[in-house]
Amino acid sequence: QVQLVESGGGLVQPGGSLRLSCAASGRIFNILVMRWYRQAPGKQRDLVASITTDGSTNYADSVKGRFTISRDNAKNTVYLQMNSLKPEDTAVYYCNENIYWGQGTQVTVSS
Repeated sequence: QVQLVESGGGLVQPGGSLRLSCAASGRIFNILVMRWYRQAPGKQRDLVASITTDGSTNYADSVKGRFTISRDNAKNTVYLQMNSLKPEDTAVYYCNENIYWGQGTQVTVSS
C-alpha cells in the first residue's frame, strides 16, 4: 500500500502561481513514476505531468512552459509548480502512483 497526500491548492487570480505537493508514504521503495492528473467539473481526469525516479519529465501540451514537476526522493515528495495560471486550469488535482491516488486538492483560478 502507498498513501498519497496532496496539499497546496487554493484560489488564485489569473496569471498567478501555486505549488502543489504530494507526500508519499507506505511501500514507497517500488515507486518509479509519479504523476499529476486533474479533473474539471463534468470532464474526464486528464494527465498533467509525470516524472520518473531519475527526473525525466513529460507534460500535457496545455501546460508545457507553465508547469514544472519535480521530486525530492529523500522526502518522498513530488511537486507541481504552476505558473501563469489560467481559468481553464481550474480543477481538482490528483497525485498518482501506479494504482494509488491521493484525495485531490482544489485549484481555482478566478478573478
